Amino acid sequence: MGLLRQAVVAGPAYVELDLEIAKKIPRFGETKRVIAHTSLDEPLGNIDAIFEEASKANADVVKFTWPTPTLEAAWPLLAAVTKKRNLPVVGMGIGRAGLTFSLLGRKFGSPWIYAALERGIEAYEDQATVWDLEERYSWNEIGSGTRFVGLVGFGASDSTTVRPLNAGFKSLDLNTRCLPLEIASFDKLAQMLEILRINALVISPAFATRMLPFAQHVEPAAQESGFADLLLKQSDGWHAYNLISRSTISATEQALGKTKEEDHPLDRRNVLLVGANGIAQAIAYGIHKGKGIISVTSPHDKQAQKLAKIFDVRHVPFANLYDTLADVVIITDPSIVLGHRKTELNPSYLRPSMTVADLSRLPHDTDFLSEGRTRGSKTIDPRQVFIEHASAQFKAVTGNDLPEAVRQETQQLEP
Repeated sequence: MGLLRQAVVAGPAYVELDLEIAKKIPRFGETKRVIAHTSLDEPLGNIDAIFEEASKANADVVKFTWPTPTLEAAWPLLAAVTKKRNLPVVGMGIGRAGLTFSLLGRKFGSPWIYAALERGIEAYEDQATVWDLEERYSWNEIGSGTRFVGLVGFGASDSTTVRPLNAGFKSLDLNTRCLPLEIASFDKLAQMLEILRINALVISPAFATRMLPFAQHVEPAAQESGFADLLLKQSDGWHAYNLISRSTISATEQALGKTKEEDHPLDRRNVLLVGANGIAQAIAYGIHKGKGIISVTSPHDKQAQKLAKIFDVRHVPFANLYDTLADVVIITDPSIVLGHRKTELNPSYLRPSMTVADLSRLPHDTDFLSEGRTRGSKTIDPRQVFIEHASAQFKAVTGNDLPEAVRQETQQLEP
């Protein structure tokens, strides 16, 4: 208490005081009082009552802090900030949706938002840094008129998708920015997106099979693959699309020597999918349309059998992988590693006659691609697949091509 009183007497612009302590420390000089209430266990249910107490404690600003692991958990905190009151309100969300809350708070007029000064000194895990907010999310350019494109399932620290999209928006002077969303359920999602005026959702591969039921209209590529990495709100509801299939097949065909629109380089080529996750489903659809001959394998044989059954293609038990010939090898599962154990992929399988793609860590290079190059295989640059995918997303969301300068900048990302 003595230290707090000394701090106030020193004349700072603001002093932050816990609600209970604030009642015992009087206002002094021109120092403004931030009266804070924190709940580390769950969202608060009595915000109005706490706000009234803070007002009686001579608050100039009221601050709320509570866990925000998902958009649903952050929603009451956002409501507290956006509701018109006689005192300004700030908040700090603890958890993966804390960044979501901060960016929305900026849009809806919060006096300030919170961030770590640098990586390694965060107040909580996944807290955004000042650099994240400035370089990736352009927080200082967000205002009441900003429209958001939701990024679902990427995680607060994933900047690879944010970077080209936000750079494209800025290049074309569009008042649109990316907003990461951590979604736990669909129960109130439509209403929340409506309130936030979000009409586009870019979906991570890990989440793309879960989001499909949210859409009222599903294009054939998404319906048949069970995979949707883009949702767009139109007058008749949400529409789902599978864009990664187009991007990957285009890059693969170019690597195989496609020169004309009517060329079909995958026709009668043996394509081995290593992985049985959602992105493998998406790619299987594209290969099937390109008339490729598909085989599916995975250390998780039951999942691979299920995927093979969906598309009526060959399932290769992982133990029999090395007896299987392939012209094209596409790896989709990030859990598969190089090695000699029965659940690992022996690098000796990769040969000069093969074309190898690895979609498991786009846009980053992988050990598989490095081994492929060493062994003379033709490899597909994951950055190229990523750029084509980001370009397709940008075109679908804005109706504009991703500016060439942004494409070039993205191409320079570390592999």
